[in-house]
Amino acid sequence: QVRLVESGGGLVQPGGSLRLSCVAQGAILSIKTMGWYRQAPGKQRELVATMRSDGSTNDAAPVKGRFTISRDDTKNTVYLQMNNLEPEDAATYYCNTEEITEMITERKRQRHLELWGQGTLVTVFS
Repeated sequence: QVRLVESGGGLVQPGGSLRLSCVAQGAILSIKTMGWYRQAPGKQRELVATMRSDGSTNDAAPVKGRFTISRDDTKNTVYLQMNNLEPEDAATYYCNTEEITEMITERKRQRHLELWGQGTLVTVFS
C-alpha cells in the first residue's frame, strides 16, 4: 500500500516563507513525477509545480521565482520551498505523484498511475 503524507503547512504573513514536504510511504521502487497542486476555497485545483525523475520541472506562472520544487529520491520525498508568500497563495496544497512502481513481492510489481495526498493548509494573513 502506498500513500502520500504531507506536512509543513501553516500560518504566515505576506512576504513570509514555508516549506512543504511530502513523503511517499510504502515499498516504492520508483516515482516518475512528484508535484504540488493547490486549491483555494471556491476555486478549481491548479498546478503549482512538478518535478520528474530526470530533474525537469514545470512551474506555474504565478509562483515562478518565488517557489522552488525539489525531491530526494532516496527518501521518496518532494519539497516545495515557498518564499515571498502572497495572500493569493493561501490554499490547501496537495501532493501528487504519477507512476509510482511498488514492489508487492520479489517478482510482482504494481504501478500506481496517480496518487494524491490529504492536503496541507497554507494561510497567508496580514
